[in-house]
Amino acid sequence: MYTTLCDCVRPTSLPSDSSAPGSAVSGQLFPGKMFLVGLTGGIASGKSSVIQVFQQLGCAVIDVDVMARHVVQPGYPAHRRIVEVFGTEVLLENGDINRKVLGDLIFNQPDRRQLLNAITHPEIRKEMMKETFKYFLRGYRYVILDIPLLFETKKLLKYMKHTVVVYCDRDTQLVRLMRRNNLNREDAEARINAQLPLTEKARMARHVLDNSGEWSVTKRQVVLLHAELERSLEYLPLRLGVLTGLAGIAILLYLLTHYLLPYA
Repeated sequence: MYTTLCDCVRPTSLPSDSSAPGSAVSGQLFPGKMFLVGLTGGIASGKSSVIQVFQQLGCAVIDVDVMARHVVQPGYPAHRRIVEVFGTEVLLENGDINRKVLGDLIFNQPDRRQLLNAITHPEIRKEMMKETFKYFLRGYRYVILDIPLLFETKKLLKYMKHTVVVYCDRDTQLVRLMRRNNLNREDAEARINAQLPLTEKARMARHVLDNSGEWSVTKRQVVLLHAELERSLEYLPLRLGVLTGLAGIAILLYLLTHYLLPYA
């Protein structure tokens, strides 16, 4: 029983461990500077509400599910490769990927699922890096990645310096899900049981936000965690150096095109 969460007033930080998922040894795009925070939860745990608070605090948030849908749009390399491998039967009339048909093709087919992942994951990582670098140039200390299956797939764990789980106890989760989706107890339990238990996710995470009680308590945990992650400003000199370098290149190109090249 994960009893230490129930009276939590501030984010629960687990001891640092170089071998643990999300440890400080891995997951830093700019070593000692900017970093990524992987955030996950479970059905009806309140993850979406927690993300809204982070956004209200001015945090950068990347939804990996949205990014995964983006990279398979028509015209993108992953889209072309999916059609080559799985055929035109996975297409809708407008050219978009028919996610249901594609899902049926890879259901209980580990080889096909692995092949699809080999197509999409590199493209997702590229987009993730591009978006993250944009936030880096804009001065963000860290970027939150909303990853529903962070601990299940483990594909992106190595990029995360911090991992956060939005937790609530099972009874609370069950009641919320039944009320939110208008489900009976049996159907709600089936949906919860289909996911990795929140207690397991909490044990693997570096930070746990307990959303079992009053929302005001949860919100305070988010504010405190944000302050903890934002505290260090050691990345600032590097960002200023990068911006100065980019400005210098822009000035040099301007001088070349307006003053030197016309007389060459």
